[in-house]
Amino acid sequence: MDLEEIKQEFLEIFYDNIEREGSEELLNYLEKTDFFTAPASTKRHNSFAGGLCLHSINVYHRYIKLLRQEFGEDWQKVISLESATIISLLHDICKVNNYVEEMRNVKVNGEWIQKPYYKYSDPLPYGHGEKSVYMISGFMRLSREEAMAINWHMGGFDPRTQSSYALSDAFYKFPTAFLFHLADFMATYLDEKPSED
Repeated sequence: MDLEEIKQEFLEIFYDNIEREGSEELLNYLEKTDFFTAPASTKRHNSFAGGLCLHSINVYHRYIKLLRQEFGEDWQKVISLESATIISLLHDICKVNNYVEEMRNVKVNGEWIQKPYYKYSDPLPYGHGEKSVYMISGFMRLSREEAMAINWHMGGFDPRTQSSYALSDAFYKFPTAFLFHLADFMATYLDEKPSED
C-alpha cells in the first residue's frame, strides 16, 4: 500500500465509525501533523513512512477480531464499535511530530553510503499511553473504558508498571483494555516486521 491508500483506509474507518463531538476537529489536527506520513518506530515495527497510520489500521482489525472471538457476534453489547475504533485508531497519536529523518553512513558492499533513518525526538515528553489520552482529550471526551485501554496499551512494557498494580487493576476492571493490549502487540509482532537495518 502507498501512503495515499493507507490514509484513505484510515479515513474510511474513521468516518464510518466515529461520530463523537470533537472528532472532526481531532482529524483536522492530525492532518496538520505527520500522523499520515510518520513511521510507527525508528527501527522496530513499521519503521517506514506511513507506518504509524498503517499500524493503527492493523491494530483496529486485530482488536475487532479479538472482541468478536471473546464476546461473540454480539460483542458490541460489551463495547461499541465507535469506542473500539477510537481506541484503535488513536492510541498512538502520542507519536505525532516525534520522528525526524536524518542521514547516517552505512557500509554497503564495502562502500560507505548515506542512508536516511528516523531519529526519535519528543517535543512533549508526557509519557506514552497517557500522552495519547491527554492529546485526544483536548478535542473530544473519552469514556473511562476508552481512556484505560489507550493509557495502558503498552501493558508490562510501560515503565509505570514497575512499582504499581495499576495495570493489573485496570485490566481486571476493563477486560476490553486487556484485549486491546493484545491487539496492539499482535499487530506489532505478527503483522509488522522490524527494519532490516
